[in-house]
Amino acid sequence: MKGTIKLALAGSPNVGKSTIFNALTGGRAWVGNWPGVTVEKKVGVMKLNGYKVEVVDLPGIYSLTAYSIDELIARNFIIEERPDVVVVIVSAINLERSLYLAVSLLELGVNLIVALNMVDLAEREGYVVDVKKLEALLRVPVVPTIAIKGIGIDKLKNIIIQSISNPRRNPAIVDYGDPIEKAISRLCSFMKTHTPEVVHTYHPRWLAIKLLENDRDVVEKVKLLPKGDLLINMANEMRKELESVVGDLEVYMVNQRYAKILEIVDKVVRRVRVKGISVSELLDTVLLDKFLGLPITITSIYLMLYFAYNVSLPLVDLVDALFSSLADYTRLILQDKAPLLASLLADGIITGVGTVLVFTPMIAIFYILVAILEDVGYMARVVFVLDKVLHRFMLPGKAIVPLILGFACNVPAVLSARTIEDENDRKTVIMICPLSTCSARLPVYLIIASAIFGTYAALAITSMYVLSIIFALVIGFLFKSFIFKGPSIGFIMELPPYLMPQSRTVLIKTWERTKRFLTKAGTVILAAAILVWLLSITGPKGLIGPEALEDPALLKASWVGAIGRALQPIFTPMGWDWGATIALFFGFMAKEVVVSTMAMVYGAEETSLGRAILAHFSPLSAYAYMIFVLLYVPCVATMAVIRSEIGLKYAVLTIMYQMVLAYLASLAVMFIGMILGLG
Repeated sequence: MKGTIKLALAGSPNVGKSTIFNALTGGRAWVGNWPGVTVEKKVGVMKLNGYKVEVVDLPGIYSLTAYSIDELIARNFIIEERPDVVVVIVSAINLERSLYLAVSLLELGVNLIVALNMVDLAEREGYVVDVKKLEALLRVPVVPTIAIKGIGIDKLKNIIIQSISNPRRNPAIVDYGDPIEKAISRLCSFMKTHTPEVVHTYHPRWLAIKLLENDRDVVEKVKLLPKGDLLINMANEMRKELESVVGDLEVYMVNQRYAKILEIVDKVVRRVRVKGISVSELLDTVLLDKFLGLPITITSIYLMLYFAYNVSLPLVDLVDALFSSLADYTRLILQDKAPLLASLLADGIITGVGTVLVFTPMIAIFYILVAILEDVGYMARVVFVLDKVLHRFMLPGKAIVPLILGFACNVPAVLSARTIEDENDRKTVIMICPLSTCSARLPVYLIIASAIFGTYAALAITSMYVLSIIFALVIGFLFKSFIFKGPSIGFIMELPPYLMPQSRTVLIKTWERTKRFLTKAGTVILAAAILVWLLSITGPKGLIGPEALEDPALLKASWVGAIGRALQPIFTPMGWDWGATIALFFGFMAKEVVVSTMAMVYGAEETSLGRAILAHFSPLSAYAYMIFVLLYVPCVATMAVIRSEIGLKYAVLTIMYQMVLAYLASLAVMFIGMILGLG
């Protein structure tokens, strides 16, 4: 082995970066989080000409500014980790926009390779890109690729090897005009003479540009370096002088970059035929229609859930039977020798965790369908359709990203709100993010809907997603009207082309998402299951024993029973007993714990959780319960992130309003249902 090479993969959203990452690494990746944040980090490894190449998939970004956490992560990685090679993926069908990131990377002085992806789609649209000319103008290697078909990947690997042995760190290609270039030159000279530590950390020209642009993150970091204040003061004086001539310097420099990009695009892109109306455009006229777009989106969600529910039912039953058999076998071999251990394993861990894990087939099938729609390009259209609705509720366009992310997990949803510049808008969006019905709530919906609503289960679950959006919009509107007043900023969105889904990409995405669910089951839910078991076999008078899990009278005397019965009167109007109440109590840890707690509490009465739910809930009280789970306080992790982002006061306010909202909404469901004779 010749050594280890670090390669960074950069690119805007929807340019095929994930496809190229999977093609290079064979889909084998370690998935974790970037240090200090819960933004996903993917690292893969490939063997190349005797080298071990570590491929780091940077977050999808449009530039290297300091406006979002994703941009800061990508920029800091390149500056601090200094990858040997950076491959930036640009889209041949949107060259002007995606080249901005490439130009920004050139200013960082990295060893850059440009992968020009989707050249086939550009040709289909009637455009041809002159790759040789683009290579000459950028002064870096340019490799045309059709990543979805694997075309150009081998050539890209060869160019990576060449760049390792013969790195090209060319000067930036943008000329900002004589006054600004002189200022950049003076700052670079000052760095080399008076602040050499700065030069060791940053590329001098890039740092000079960022200081002139008054980049907040860069300024704060330079302040910490020896004589950094001198450099900052010098840049501030230059900025004032230059802005008296060109106006806002950051805006001017962005415009200069785009002017250079437009010049390049004009030279390298040739139109070979006039484009007629494409299939994509025809589809968009229907899917994005102002009247049809939203109903189609809701119908799509329903069909996905309906399909996932019905296809997975035999698998769910099979997994359920396996866990039941495992619990019975554990009791059989340990009951006489170690009854306490037998109960911990069978009633606590296997029953508690297993009740959640039985839904793995259903969740995996749902994730497959979501991944297919992402690959096709439809999920971006869903975002576009919902974005139109946001403006009617005084919410910023950028709120759509956190709200959609919240359907997976509320934690990254809250963090993604950092991209919202206006402070009032940001606080509003963060406080409504927990109303997005995260995947942790899905097992609760599934077990209740399956038991109570039968063939209408998919419809009941779909209504949770629709109500999630409605409640988020209404609460956001109220916040903007009475607490966080002010205008909202729009959101510019890029729609990807429609593509055929690739089975490899779909399966990789599905596995990564399902693995997170399984990991949570093996950590948080396992810990919660053990805690609930312990509180079920002990009480105010001491140890009761495992028999409490088989005798309802003994279970009522446990800590679980005591807490549940103390809280139960609050929920009497909804018709929930103490078992349903205690499940909500432990749901503060993680929403899946609601299911595992129910399994243990109701296991004292019924052999099947489904039968127990049928015995303890009416259809109306079950639906009210699902509404409560949708709206009440999110998990501990989400509350911790909200506190770190906007402070303890707003975190407490979020808890309070969600508890009140959940209670009133559930009560309203019961009241309206009773009036309609549905009780």
